[in-house]
Amino acid sequence: MSGPLLLVGCGNMGRAMLRGWLDAGFICADAVHVVEPAVSLREEAGALGVRTHVSTETLEPGFKAALAIFAVKPQVMAAALPAYRPHVAEGVTVSIAAGIPLASIAAGLGEVAIVRAMPNTPAAIGKGSIVLCANERASAAQIASVTGLLSANGTVHRVESEAAIDAATAISGSGPAYVFHFIECLADAGVNLGLPAPLALALARETVEGAGALAMATGTPPSDLRRQVTSPGGTTEAALTVLMGGEGLRDVMHKAAVAAHRRAVELAGTTSA
Repeated sequence: MSGPLLLVGCGNMGRAMLRGWLDAGFICADAVHVVEPAVSLREEAGALGVRTHVSTETLEPGFKAALAIFAVKPQVMAAALPAYRPHVAEGVTVSIAAGIPLASIAAGLGEVAIVRAMPNTPAAIGKGSIVLCANERASAAQIASVTGLLSANGTVHRVESEAAIDAATAISGSGPAYVFHFIECLADAGVNLGLPAPLALALARETVEGAGALAMATGTPPSDLRRQVTSPGGTTEAALTVLMGGEGLRDVMHKAAVAAHRRAVELAGTTSA
């Protein structure tokens, strides 16, 4: 990428993505400008060797970003965008704010090239699942540049519909929290059965990691992998009778995803109103 990169917001997700870009050598630290009003977060960003700013007022006069990435909370996006109009007009802007539609971003920045992306927290270790879509002003070269940068954080999937971004928010965006809660619950079940807490947690973490790696490595449908583990009349079948019976895990997951999707749509309506 030629030209400077502007990162607006350097909280957990913004910093994780930035570290991924730097570690992969996709961009040099001295080409990155981070705007972050919080002192502690700005100091953490500065420790990575990038240039930091408390606001747009400390950017160099005439500063133009080749790529600007907004990693701020959805609730503050509308107020934050207008100040960046002169700095992003000639490049491409990426937003990772959940629920903020392309039209709302354009309302704040003007008619510029915009890519809306939904990463998740495994992006911090290059294992993210990232979904993106672009407006009509984004060129193929700009989309390729954004895709290349985000690939340092994980696997990138392009979709044509913003509706797919909201749906992905409920699956991959929020999904890590579902998995982390599953690990919590599995570890708690182990403690309830008499295992020491550290061992129960280790077994839960290792089991989820191993099962996920197996599913990725083989490409076998998860239903087939489940059946391979399940011996008739065995322990796994006894457990699955509970997990799959009545209002089982599938129904609970569907309800959880619907709730997350509904909130993403609500955020879009709030910010575009």
